[in-house]
Amino acid sequence: MSAGAAAIPGSGVGAPHERYRPGSVEFLAAVLLLTLLLQRWASHQLGGAAIRMAGTVFLAIIVQAAPFLALGVVLSGAIAAFVPATFWQRVLPSRPALAVPVAGLAGAILPGCECASVPVSGGLMARGVPPSAALAFLLSAPAINPVVLAATAVAFPHRPEMVLARFLASLVTSVGMGWLWLRFGRPHWLRIPSREHLLGANVWQTFRLTATHDFLHAGGFLVIGGITAAILNVAIPRSWIHTVASVPGVEVLALALLAVVLAVCSEADAFVAASLTGFSYTARLAFLVVGPMVDVKLVAMQSGTFGRSFAVRFAPTTFVVATIASVLVGWWLL
Repeated sequence: MSAGAAAIPGSGVGAPHERYRPGSVEFLAAVLLLTLLLQRWASHQLGGAAIRMAGTVFLAIIVQAAPFLALGVVLSGAIAAFVPATFWQRVLPSRPALAVPVAGLAGAILPGCECASVPVSGGLMARGVPPSAALAFLLSAPAINPVVLAATAVAFPHRPEMVLARFLASLVTSVGMGWLWLRFGRPHWLRIPSREHLLGANVWQTFRLTATHDFLHAGGFLVIGGITAAILNVAIPRSWIHTVASVPGVEVLALALLAVVLAVCSEADAFVAASLTGFSYTARLAFLVVGPMVDVKLVAMQSGTFGRSFAVRFAPTTFVVATIASVLVGWWLL
């Protein structure tokens, strides 16, 4: 066969060798298998009560997140099928530096949680939205939407300034991270989801293919993140949390880290924060700002959608920026 001859379909001749890369389904199967194999050992080491608590935490995370994940994949499918790429060019400013705050403010009009924002932001990137703007939306949508702000107002009925503080600190973090990515981000750090294989013969087939793909992909990493959060909830002694609550300054970092571990849905985290009465309002603000942007399930979903190189850089930086924004806004308003 000559060098220029075409490869014969199915023969493997001339076909490039592609390295196998496990996806979310494979990871999920491995984690479930490992859980089954270690179930008896874990029950013996931790006790039946700890195992039941971990199972309760895991189910709570999945039950809280599933409806909003479904909303997110429906929106992602609708964007891919019914919204032309030129729409985003008309709506967003042509300069990425101006598109970032516009995208951040757009998060205020879309009810949803962090699980919904991941597939939506991935779909926006695939439709040509600048990554810096899509990432600003990724962080702001679960933190400043009307449902979250209303829940915060109900959870803190005598401190209405908590609503304003949460809105401002979250918006500053999301816009700041968008600008940081615009300035320092590198294209090879971010894997923009490819959508070409999801184009159907008509808009409804495209909608179905996209929604199904995003649900299976993001859902697998949601389960992995939920298992991680459940294990950490059982492994970290509650006495450690009460000890650091009495140390000024450290309490802010402690609640920020607790938000990462607990992985509470943004629609419910205000009630958790309100119950932490031993901590200052600034520390509880850090819990509310960090949680919707950086938690174990969200990092797992970001890693699966945008790549590990992205997650290991973006998540820690977001944690630092969100904590600093919470301290500054809390010092000003609370």
